[in-house]
Amino acid sequence: MNSLSTSASSDSSVSSSTSWFSGIVRGRLDKSSSLKMAGSSSSGGGLASNNEGPIKGKNQFRGVLFKYGPKSIQGQFGCPGLHFSTLVVAFKTGDYKQQVIFIGGLTDGFLATDYLEPLAVALDNEKWSLVQLLMSSSYSGYGTSSLEQDAMEIDQLISYLINKENSEGVVLLGHSTGCQDIVHYMRTNAACSRAVRAAILQAPVSDREYRATLPETAAMIDLATSMIKEGLGSDLMPKEADPSPITAYRYNSLCAYMGDDDMFSSDLNEHQLRMRLGHMSSTPCQVIFSMDDEYVPEYVDKKALVERLCRVMGGAEKVEIEYGNHSLSNRVQEAVQAIIDFVKREGPNGWDDPWS
Repeated sequence: MNSLSTSASSDSSVSSSTSWFSGIVRGRLDKSSSLKMAGSSSSGGGLASNNEGPIKGKNQFRGVLFKYGPKSIQGQFGCPGLHFSTLVVAFKTGDYKQQVIFIGGLTDGFLATDYLEPLAVALDNEKWSLVQLLMSSSYSGYGTSSLEQDAMEIDQLISYLINKENSEGVVLLGHSTGCQDIVHYMRTNAACSRAVRAAILQAPVSDREYRATLPETAAMIDLATSMIKEGLGSDLMPKEADPSPITAYRYNSLCAYMGDDDMFSSDLNEHQLRMRLGHMSSTPCQVIFSMDDEYVPEYVDKKALVERLCRVMGGAEKVEIEYGNHSLSNRVQEAVQAIIDFVKREGPNGWDDPWS
């Protein structure tokens, strides 16, 4: 089998009212029979049934590459006159009706963290698929995108999995800024968010506090603020602001106090944290915090911070990885074990009808 095969779906949209309604009806009528099948088999043939497993070799995943959103997204973000085309695609290992969706951070794309390979194997053993998605903000696209855009594309992916793959529910796994994507998506209360069984936040750290340690940040925040006041929020900042092209809006969102991306900063008070994270209390959550995260300034009390984050999210499960770095490349097995234990506990068990 090739290490990568592709799905040639030609649908331009998977979230029409007709397909979504049929998905709701199907979820209610077929729930009992589909749940019986989930524990004993894959969704019929495909990748999981050939016993080859999701990993062919080092950095070689077996799976299906598929398009989950519109054919292209042109000129929705970025400076006036800047036109670009982005194809939003995802890669799925395993052929199961339950999926863990990995959402990477800034500059991330496929194979973003070292724990994804062993995680794919561990999930396959539990009859779960791993889905890695490319959004318009992936790789160097984050500077001309937004949390709102990311949330829309996450919703499109879940809609695709429900309507095209007969999904019985998903768990969202965010790494770094991917954690902000999850928090923002769940705040939208989008229709497909009802299929989210649980959320895992791995390395939910403050972009603002890290960037405040860089010498150019203060002046660039002032510039971004001025540009936004002048109605130039979608214009690009000078190249000194960021390695990638970045709009004044996104720079302000990431770097300014109480910007849209400012969710995990240690200096936010209890009320501010609850305003940003309190809605997550309605979703089972796990927070995996690396105690040697290189993107958390030394002055931050990590233990106190993760305790506060879990508390305002209604008692989220806290996992502290001693000596772990930001991506947990030095604590891969601990990361996989924590994720699998949580998925097994919060996934199939107790999941009744997400449409009710």
